[in-house]
Amino acid sequence: MLPARRFLPSLSLLAAFEAAARTGSITAAARELDLTQSAVSRQIKALEDQLGVALFLRERQTIRLTVAGDGYAREIREALRRISSASLNLRANPNGGTLNLAVLPTFGARWLAPRLAGFLTAHPGIAINLITRLSPFDFHLDSIDAAIHFGAPVWPGAELTPLMGETTIPLCSPSFKAAHRLEAAADILDVPLLHLTTRPDAWEKWLSANGVAFESVHGMLFDQFGAASQAAVGGLGVALLPAFLFREEVARGDLVPAINQEVDSEGGYYLAFTRERASYLPLVAFRNWILDEIAREHAPSPRSG
Repeated sequence: MLPARRFLPSLSLLAAFEAAARTGSITAAARELDLTQSAVSRQIKALEDQLGVALFLRERQTIRLTVAGDGYAREIREALRRISSASLNLRANPNGGTLNLAVLPTFGARWLAPRLAGFLTAHPGIAINLITRLSPFDFHLDSIDAAIHFGAPVWPGAELTPLMGETTIPLCSPSFKAAHRLEAAADILDVPLLHLTTRPDAWEKWLSANGVAFESVHGMLFDQFGAASQAAVGGLGVALLPAFLFREEVARGDLVPAINQEVDSEGGYYLAFTRERASYLPLVAFRNWILDEIAREHAPSPRSG
């Protein structure tokens, strides 16, 4: 249900208030909006009258947000940003829908982006905006229609579509493996290990799965797989990486299995979206496409005669 119109101030009033709140100056807001100072002051006063709440404290030639005004400014700023983003998306793609998709950086760059041309060819009216995210977010506050995340993310009111599982393998440079004579799983404990901050216990799980006893595991920390892989290529240590994302480095010989033991990761990749967006046509098209793409890639190869 939409709120009563008397609680919906005009954009011009909100823009004047937001500019003054952000800059802390009627003069600066007037300059930004290409209005006179008196016009901005009148718009802010009209907004206060409509709301029945004082938004600024006036002190001589300065203004200062009230407690209520400060909270209101943050919400209005986000609302104006979302309106601007929606308008920009419509201008860029007036004949189709736009899908704002949050993705994990390495998955987005290495797996998804190279395949998106096929989706866009099949759905020429749909535009996709990719936003990389490592940390949780709020669907209701962020301008995001869906997200691809690893694990089993829990968002209130969100639907989760399982996409694929994952296996990890310890990779390092060929010279690093030769120098440290890595042969058995237990040898991993004698070399520098590279860790991902979002999966702090990954090495412990790999060691346990391979029957290696350990007291503690230390090493360099990275916030993305891409950076950890480059550190491994540079000979800084062994990185535990998703096998399907780093096949090219292995094929080129930049990385080799330090120990050729893959371990299934707990959890998997999911497409998450709110129930309100479940029938949004660009999202429906993308969901069907990515499921078909994954099924095609994981289909067993035909046996040669």
